[in-house]
Amino acid sequence: MSATGREPTPATSPSDLAGSLREAAFVRLVSDATGEALAATGLLARALDDTPFQASVVRPFEDPDRTTETDITVAIGRTQPTADVTLTDRAAATAFETARELGATTDPALALAGTIAAGAVDGTVAEAAEQAGLEHRPGVAVPTADLADGLAHSTLFVAPFSSDADTARATLADLGLDADRIQSADLSADDHRRLASLVALAVTADAPPRAADAVHRALRPTVGGPFETVGGYADVLDAVAREEPGTAVALALGHEAVREDALAAWRSHATRAHEAVSAATTGRYDGLFVARGDAMPTGTVARLFADYRAPEPVTLVVTDTEAAARATDGRDISETMHAATETVGGDAVGTGNRARARFDASTADFIEAFREAV
Repeated sequence: MSATGREPTPATSPSDLAGSLREAAFVRLVSDATGEALAATGLLARALDDTPFQASVVRPFEDPDRTTETDITVAIGRTQPTADVTLTDRAAATAFETARELGATTDPALALAGTIAAGAVDGTVAEAAEQAGLEHRPGVAVPTADLADGLAHSTLFVAPFSSDADTARATLADLGLDADRIQSADLSADDHRRLASLVALAVTADAPPRAADAVHRALRPTVGGPFETVGGYADVLDAVAREEPGTAVALALGHEAVREDALAAWRSHATRAHEAVSAATTGRYDGLFVARGDAMPTGTVARLFADYRAPEPVTLVVTDTEAAARATDGRDISETMHAATETVGGDAVGTGNRARARFDASTADFIEAFREAV
């Protein structure tokens, strides 16, 4: 099977993309199944005004092509041979700047959530969010007012209470926040600070040093958007993009009716991811950490291991038929993944520090091929 997604694409400027979109009579937006790509898709779709468009979220290895004739196809967060424009680096920020070039009313909360989902807040977007009145507060970034629910199902970190709302509730009670005071609105600023300190300590205990940096995006959240915090919004976007593409598109377009469905997808995704982290069989090699398990959301699990559990700079998460990899030392792990699949037969996609694969070989053979390629 041939590898896909390997050719680099020149960066697209917001002004050039805006010019192309102005001239189009019909636009197609193809989003990768990530929170950043989904946010970028929503920003562009909302900016199109009266221009007809088709928007879809396409998971890795699914066929993105449609028979509908369009004037311009924009691939977001993914490479696609039939696309006219590809947005990969800074996808949400570029989409936000493109929307402003088009003169559209932009949603800074969606843009900020997209950059948080990408792992790094963009300065331009952060400044726009501040100018729009979105403010930071002490505490933890969760999408729900119920803090036990938010802490248990967050995929922004891994903690002893992850995937277990009862344990999260007991943890809050130990902090003096009992059942009558676990709604975010009932907490004082000091309560929020104590909660943030508790989460930071729980997350970084017995974790690699990089966990202290990774958890920052879950602390001192920005308030705004359709969920309790913008960081929580980012978490939901990333989960629903992977779990329910149709709901994901509706959420990115701003349809409030899908909010509860999106939260349900987020809870399901988080539960499966955290249970996989707990149950995985792990191994450590020179420069490589490997986690093996049954069917799981491999992309999210790889991120959680890489940020909070892996003692090595490269993390590989493997099931019987698929894999995801993350690198935390700046290397291009997508090339490593392509080399591994070329050795054993399979497909790989990815850019920069993250990659996905599917394969027909045994799991042991795939791991060995990846070890050789690292």
